[in-house]
Amino acid sequence: MATGQVTMLEAAALRHTQEGQLELAVREHARLVYRVAFSVLRNHHDAEDATQETFIRVLRYGRKMTGIRDQRTWLARIAWRVAVERRKKTPELQLEDGSETMTQLRSQAVGADEAMLGAEKIVSLQRLIATLPAKLRDPLTLSTVKEMSPKDISQVLGTSEAAVRSRLFRARQILREKLTTLQE
Repeated sequence: MATGQVTMLEAAALRHTQEGQLELAVREHARLVYRVAFSVLRNHHDAEDATQETFIRVLRYGRKMTGIRDQRTWLARIAWRVAVERRKKTPELQLEDGSETMTQLRSQAVGADEAMLGAEKIVSLQRLIATLPAKLRDPLTLSTVKEMSPKDISQVLGTSEAAVRSRLFRARQILREKLTTLQE
């Protein structure tokens, strides 16, 4: 066989291996990637688009995938970055606009008075979380998405695990204090 044919066969085999790894990564981690994207974007369709874009980026840079030890965290980091980029590009939905939609959706399962109370609580909590500084809000958001560990969050955000634990504690403490003052 000529060296040109061997090189073409090697390239085809490498491409086939990369596609298999990508397919496996999609099967195993698609829900995680979607949840990370949704936690940032808070919109189903935008999160789906961000999930697709995440895996397109992985396909584009697939050669790096073979050297990755923890694919879950690596994919979560890519999904986080894609979602944050998308959020910067599109204007955010105002919380007041979303409360109507949430009330309508929830009213199908529960009574109207319960739905209003639930929707108000959700809106209040979203407002309180939105008032947190990004350094506290981002780890809190990731910790609620598929219950990511502080170690995984630290890798996604590129900070130390101790910093993540401290920020999570502080964010929860601030939310607890604000909720207490609201209930009084």
